[in-house]
Amino acid sequence: MNAVHIRSAERALSVGTWLIVSGAMLYSVLTVTPLMANHTADRWDWTAPILPLVVDAAVVIVVKLDDVLARLGGHGGRWPVVLRWMTGLMTLALNTADSALKNDLVGMAVHAVAPLLLIVTAETGLAYRRSIAAAVSALEAAQKVEREQAEQKAREREDRARQEARQEREHAAALAREQREHEALLLHEQAEREERRVREEREMRERAEAVERAERERREREREQRERQERERAERERRERAEQAAREQREREERLTRERDVLLERGPAAGKLPEDEARRIVAAAFETGLSVRSAAELCGWSVGWVSARYAEHRDPGTSGAGLAIAGN
Repeated sequence: MNAVHIRSAERALSVGTWLIVSGAMLYSVLTVTPLMANHTADRWDWTAPILPLVVDAAVVIVVKLDDVLARLGGHGGRWPVVLRWMTGLMTLALNTADSALKNDLVGMAVHAVAPLLLIVTAETGLAYRRSIAAAVSALEAAQKVEREQAEQKAREREDRARQEARQEREHAAALAREQREHEALLLHEQAEREERRVREEREMRERAEAVERAERERREREREQRERQERERAERERRERAEQAAREQREREERLTRERDVLLERGPAAGKLPEDEARRIVAAAFETGLSVRSAAELCGWSVGWVSARYAEHRDPGTSGAGLAIAGN
């Protein structure tokens, strides 16, 4: 199993949990409201939905905070457990109370399905999230070990390469010393022979000087040719890099323009979008010159929050203050 499978499992668990919680909340409100209305003074009938809503709100808090704590690998202690079971039992009691008062066993069984499913889902979801968090930690630890082993192997290869290079340099230096000593010996013997023949020495020296001049001239021409070729190749590579950079810049600008147009053409958001997506929409709106109110409609966030993001884009130095405002 890899990180993609784990994220997919987390999404499936989260979506399933919230579908069950939402359905149980709606069913609870519709079931408990008539019961509360029958046991409330007539002039206070309008307060009948308050109690099921309060209990369901506690359920939402428990499920959400359990999700966060499980992702962080923490544990809230015994009070979250007490609240989780207390809200579940309250929901069960409220949903089955009307049928119990009427001695309707079938009704009690039917109305107990959603609360019992909510209780078991909350406990099972918490266990699943803790298991997923443990699996993520184990996966990250294994990846860390693999990276460390790869780095160790790379360092060992580099050490071997440096050692081999040093040995090659030492061997080349020894060969060069032997070559120089051999050449010196040959020159000395040659000088002794040429001392007996002064005229031949002069002629040989003149020929040697001529050959040396020709060799220098040849090397100079080759050096100039190599330098000219190097300059031409460097200039050609510089032009190619400049052209490649220009093409990449144009592609990035076109991609960013397409992404910005897609974000802005989606229309007003039906609700408050996730912060990362909202920030991308605000950045696109700022670049196209949309008003703060229009950007707020597109992302579903408040005008104040969008104004703070606009201020960050106008002056990057205010990013810390913008984050503080968003947190508040």
